[in-house]
Amino acid sequence: MILSTTAPESIAACAASVRAGDLIGLPTETVYGLGADADNDAAVAKIFAAKGRPADHPLIVHVSAHDGGMSGAAHFAAQVPPFAQQLMSAFWPGPLTLILPRRAGVGAAAAGGQDSIGLRCPAHPAAQAVLRALHDDSPGQARVWGVAAPSANRFGRISPTTAAHVASELGSDLLILDGGPCDLGIESTIIDCTRGAPVLLRPGSISRLQVEQACGRKLLSKEELLEQEQRGLEVKQAPRASGTLESHYAPNARLRLMDARALQTAVDLLGEVMLKGGADAKPTIAVYARSALKKVPLSIVLRRMPDDAAATAQQLFAVLRGFDDAHVKLIWVETPPDALEWEGVRDRLQRASAE
Repeated sequence: MILSTTAPESIAACAASVRAGDLIGLPTETVYGLGADADNDAAVAKIFAAKGRPADHPLIVHVSAHDGGMSGAAHFAAQVPPFAQQLMSAFWPGPLTLILPRRAGVGAAAAGGQDSIGLRCPAHPAAQAVLRALHDDSPGQARVWGVAAPSANRFGRISPTTAAHVASELGSDLLILDGGPCDLGIESTIIDCTRGAPVLLRPGSISRLQVEQACGRKLLSKEELLEQEQRGLEVKQAPRASGTLESHYAPNARLRLMDARALQTAVDLLGEVMLKGGADAKPTIAVYARSALKKVPLSIVLRRMPDDAAATAQQLFAVLRGFDDAHVKLIWVETPPDALEWEGVRDRLQRASAE
């Protein structure tokens, strides 16, 4: 059932569903999430079952913007380093997830059994309305401190950016709050704050430079931190985090990244093959490119990639879903520019194209 955010009873219905241990489809500014009470292990198990997700692959817990998310962080995190507090102050509510040491006895299933937990305070007004309703004390109702909400899709597949995507992916029986198309379109930036320095685990709409400016610390990559630890002869295992598997965000069709020159060559060769096949040849290939390609066969499903990174991120998953709906077998995508603002888009496409 898809509920409109304009109806006041929709928020109450979603909050009641979470309190009852059920799942909801929750809009955020990044992608739609599949939500459950993060402290209810049985409810969290329903998320893993619905997605077909391994139970040791952690979920991100979403907390209310009440007091800037600090009370939610205090409930789930054993400690919040000063640089993490600075990041919370700068970017919460917003598309930033912080991996923090987990407080014993809370959120164990959502954390995938790890002693760390990923926390985010989403900016979407509908998500915050649900979180506030759960955070407020109600007669006879225990406070729900956070909602575990990975992307509302089958594990490893394309993330949903509309309520209709969620319904098509997980079924119409799910209670889904329709907050409209997601503003950002790709998942949050994830920063590991458990190892004494900020470490980038997944790029997103908040850039490396923004993170460094906000906390006054150099943002390390996982490889840089490992090198430092090896020099000090103390090597710690990095925490597992959502959306960081090598293969992820994948459409049904095989996706291949190519530069503009290789893409034009491939289109030219394909045009020759299609001419030999006749006018009735069915489209089996889709192309998503910024460059103006020449002599593209009409049977190719073609979408123009925006020149702007933010605009591309916002439409990326919807475009890939559209290609799957067209039943193509191959998707050729022009490799995004090697620029800081494109890092989140590059990450999603590289994972979507992995074997």
